[in-house]
Amino acid sequence: MTTWGLVLETTVGSGERKHTEAYVMAHVEGPRETALAELEKRARAYSPEHPRSPKRRRLFRGGDGFLLVIDGAWQSHATRFSVAELMDDTDHAPPSEAVGDRPAAPGRKPEPEREPEPVPPTLPTVTVERDEDGVPVKPAWLGRTDLA
Repeated sequence: MTTWGLVLETTVGSGERKHTEAYVMAHVEGPRETALAELEKRARAYSPEHPRSPKRRRLFRGGDGFLLVIDGAWQSHATRFSVAELMDDTDHAPPSEAVGDRPAAPGRKPEPEREPEPVPPTLPTVTVERDEDGVPVKPAWLGRTDLA
């Protein structure tokens, strides 16, 4: 089953610090039409922080999603909503494929299988005499010969 990402791209910041950021709003499994229907609901309900005093709101449908243009008192603000097929996710392997079963991407070497990391041996517990405040009575460095 195909997993679709519902992606929101919007301009944040102001002045010289203005830049575009992308957010994955949700994942939808199933056909592309189902993902587009969910994306449309979210685009219609979306209320951006800017402009604070919207004068006009327009929602456009494009090939892979929607474009929301809101005219404010000073300038227009645009937010793009798109649906995209999830091809790879480093946090989660696709449900239909195990990590080792995926073919390597063209031009990329397959990743070697990793050996499990060795578990460090546990150190013996040493009881240390402490005063009523929890401070050791004898400093840990006292009596060490390697500190000369």
